[in-house]
Amino acid sequence: MSEPATLEIISDNISDDEVIFPPGDILSDEPPLESDLHREQIDLLIRILKLWWRERQDFYASGNLTIYYSPNQKKSEHFRGPDFFVVLGTEKKDRKSWVVWQEDGKYPNLIVEILSSSTAAVDKGLKKQVYQDTFRTPDYFWFDPVTMELQGFHLVDGKYQEIQVTTDGRLWSQQLELYLGVYEGKLRFFTTENQLILSSEELAQQERLRAEQAEERVQQAEVRAEQAEQEIARLREVLRTQGIDLENI
Repeated sequence: MSEPATLEIISDNISDDEVIFPPGDILSDEPPLESDLHREQIDLLIRILKLWWRERQDFYASGNLTIYYSPNQKKSEHFRGPDFFVVLGTEKKDRKSWVVWQEDGKYPNLIVEILSSSTAAVDKGLKKQVYQDTFRTPDYFWFDPVTMELQGFHLVDGKYQEIQVTTDGRLWSQQLELYLGVYEGKLRFFTTENQLILSSEELAQQERLRAEQAEERVQQAEVRAEQAEQEIARLREVLRTQGIDLENI
């Protein structure tokens, strides 16, 4: 399995006076999302993965959040804001941004960019190059919520190799050990058995459906029991009219 890059050590020819050490809390500096589609898609990926890994404490999943990675440890240079990313082997806690030099030099293990007409060229070009050469992020995907275009890459010997699509139209993430695929117009996660990983809303709906089905089965059983009692009463009456008293048999 490929490992993401870690921050390079600051060059010896840079003096302490030239290095800027920002405070621990550096706010994210990402622009507003372009559309409801983008916001909803990013939020969906974050919520579902956190729910699926709710017992784990060794990962960080976020989106539209600035990643600062300046080798000089400067907020003003070298930063990117992936739409969705996951870092493994780190503390599960809330952050205002991801500051590589404050996170043991860790970069994302997986990145997903949600394409738009204004960002597609950068996502497929410059960002892909940065994620490959600088971040060395093992898994990189992009998804267009309008055209449903989905493509993925895995880092092999320092270069991105395209991930082959399964017969179900899904892409395997070695880092998450999950499939990514399109379901009802959204990018979703699937298990190794190709089962859709449900959101909290879908799980609640599923439970409501099960409860409704159970109630319906109870009602049907009550109806059948009532019908059976009516049939028994009818048969008793038929026998009684024929002079047969079941109580004396």
